[in-house]
Amino acid sequence: MMPSQLSRRAALKSGLAATALASLAPLGGAETAPAPRKDRIRQSVCRWCYQEIPLDQLCASAAQIGLKGIDLLEPAEYEVPRRYGLICTMGYAGGGTIPDALNRPENHAAIEAGFRLNIPLAAKAGVPNVITFSGNRRGMSDDEGARNTIAGLNRVKKIAEDAGVTICMELLNSKVNHPDYMADHTAWGVRVVEAVNSPRVKLLYDIYHMQIMEGDLIATIGANLAPTSAWIGHFHTGGVPGRHELDDTQEVQWDGVMRAIAGASFEGYVAHEFIPTRDPISSLRAAVDLCDV
Repeated sequence: MMPSQLSRRAALKSGLAATALASLAPLGGAETAPAPRKDRIRQSVCRWCYQEIPLDQLCASAAQIGLKGIDLLEPAEYEVPRRYGLICTMGYAGGGTIPDALNRPENHAAIEAGFRLNIPLAAKAGVPNVITFSGNRRGMSDDEGARNTIAGLNRVKKIAEDAGVTICMELLNSKVNHPDYMADHTAWGVRVVEAVNSPRVKLLYDIYHMQIMEGDLIATIGANLAPTSAWIGHFHTGGVPGRHELDDTQEVQWDGVMRAIAGASFEGYVAHEFIPTRDPISSLRAAVDLCDV
């Protein structure tokens, strides 16, 4: 989601800053070998959840934990994770904002301009995915919104195909966090990307959001990672309810969901997008351990 929107960041607790900095790995991560990982799930972490931590220090800690990258960076930040043997696993590239994006034709020109500028930069930096959104309904029917979104994605898909970068439209809940958001069910998102029919246009399946809206996670993920219907390009996590740590206070059985993803031979990334309520780096490490199935 775009950094200018405060709906994600507003949940951050400023008091975490001191403990966050105290728990960081040394800058550069050179003093401690990276934790060994099974790598059946290639894990990342969303930058916005750790705004109080300087990006270089977050990258150093992520590398030490055994992550593969940092999610949701701006174009000017694309190269930073590479200093630590990581990549930006998903970048902002001008794909609109949560309320204002592809479901309205008047937004298509700006989104195209952003992608024409930034997707080549993403490709150069080894960024495999960029994010976009449907936009809010504002009285528009889902059928009309689907038609408009398909048209918008058809307009930009060749940019992504030529660059070898995947555009991922995020599925978000409209019940708790993003009222009126259109791409709030997997079926609607699949309808859109299936019609666009490009290997470089897929869905960002946010497990937190889709658990709130529809549940049935393992079956839905499996159906949309199958070889003939591989419409999911990226995943986000977050504990339900509350969007906090992935622990025993949450209703999702995370190791089971990760086994389903790994069992489908998914080669993309799963990025942690929860707001830590305890020591941030310790909470991140615990989530990575849990999902390392």
